[in-house]
Amino acid sequence: MTSPSVPAVGAAAPDFRTRNQHGQDVALTDLRGAPAVLIFYPWAFSGICTGELCAVRDDLARFSGVGARVLAVSCDPMFSLRAFDEAEGLGFDLLSDHWPHGAIASAYGVFDDVVGVARRGSFVLDAEGVITWAISQGIGEPRDIADHLAALAA
Repeated sequence: MTSPSVPAVGAAAPDFRTRNQHGQDVALTDLRGAPAVLIFYPWAFSGICTGELCAVRDDLARFSGVGARVLAVSCDPMFSLRAFDEAEGLGFDLLSDHWPHGAIASAYGVFDDVVGVARRGSFVLDAEGVITWAISQGIGEPRDIADHLAALAA
């Protein structure tokens, strides 16, 4: 399965429905009415991913201060995401893109079909679900969470 290209800024965010780490359904339509930040990452419990998501956790008040909902998406199964959240006390939704494997990451153009995981992609969505900022990086390239906050403020 080859991922399409990353959706352009100004495009509608690709629709999805999946479960979070607690087994609750989450859909793109649930995000309407407020900005949202989708953060794709390869693996729960890996070094770079843990560092990035803990940085989000540590700045979560700044995200919620502008009314943004943060959702992190990986191909890990729901129970692994629950254990990851409990271990790190993240405090935001971790969405499982486990089955169909990588479908959400593929729709956003960040699925690595050789390794079988999401690359590091981030998308800021406005209240109507339009992409206002996007970044896509390789698996081993950490993102600066401050860039996400700057994009929300813009």
